[in-house]
Amino acid sequence: MNGGFSFTVSGMHTVAVLVLDQVVAADMACPVDSFGRARLADGRNPYRVRVCAPEPQVASEAFTIIAPHGLEALRDADTVIVPGCSEAAAPPAPEVLDALRAAAAAGTRIASICTGAFILAEAGLLDGLRATTHWVAADLLAERFPRVDVQPDVLYVDNGQILTSAGAAAGMDLCLHLIRRDFGSAVAADSARLAVMPLEREGGQAQFIVQARPPVPRGSLLEPVLKWIEDHLAQEVTLAQLAARSGLSERTFSRRFREQTGTTPLQWLLRARVRRAQFLLETTDHGVERIAAQAGFGSPTAFRERFKRVVGVTPQSYRSAFRANRS
Repeated sequence: MNGGFSFTVSGMHTVAVLVLDQVVAADMACPVDSFGRARLADGRNPYRVRVCAPEPQVASEAFTIIAPHGLEALRDADTVIVPGCSEAAAPPAPEVLDALRAAAAAGTRIASICTGAFILAEAGLLDGLRATTHWVAADLLAERFPRVDVQPDVLYVDNGQILTSAGAAAGMDLCLHLIRRDFGSAVAADSARLAVMPLEREGGQAQFIVQARPPVPRGSLLEPVLKWIEDHLAQEVTLAQLAARSGLSERTFSRRFREQTGTTPLQWLLRARVRRAQFLLETTDHGVERIAAQAGFGSPTAFRERFKRVVGVTPQSYRSAFRANRS
């Protein structure tokens, strides 16, 4: 299970979509539709899609799914796709995990969409590998499976045989990537047009993550200091100023700051400035130069570089994607 895994096309490529109880309907429909509608230059569909489940009927949040195939379909598949399940789902049954392990041992390519990564992790298929999931669930995945190198900022991770994608629309990014791997860019581009999707989206999942302020215990020493920072982002803020406002030495202040927030004062300040910039890009017509000054960045260049490093896209691209509709 490494980046050296290769796939050789021989006849139709069989894709088994494994649906479990409380499957997320969109995660299931994405690979069924993407691979089912793919076409080669001569019009033939290179994929055979099979929906399989451990039981004949599987419940989704809104309807019941009748699966034509059982777990035996994993044995004959070239690719297995594991969609995500809702929070109400029970842990995967031992026979499901055994079937996934057997498929991996046989060299089958296995990919997850959204929280399907938890199922692969439960089977031990992500141990020692990079992986992703929906950004909301990324911290939980890292906590529950410490042997997995969770990458919360990306749309998908390709380890060769084992792949994972982020949530929702990122499943489409993963499917298009697999189609391109199997049959080339032209076939993938045609599939992208049918899906009304770009073949490559700019940036990764980071642009969708809510840049929340690190939690600080109410009534703590830092609470008034952090509020002061938020009120003075446009000004120069130094470690000496912050320490003085807290009545501590710089060294003691830095130590306590990390203990209570999990980060350094400088990193907290930079994240706060990026959050302010995101808000201004979404809600105002201000130019990049003005926003850079309002958020406290030294120059438009420094603002662009820091923003792209944290968010994954340029300020202009972020504004285009997330600007609130205004009449």
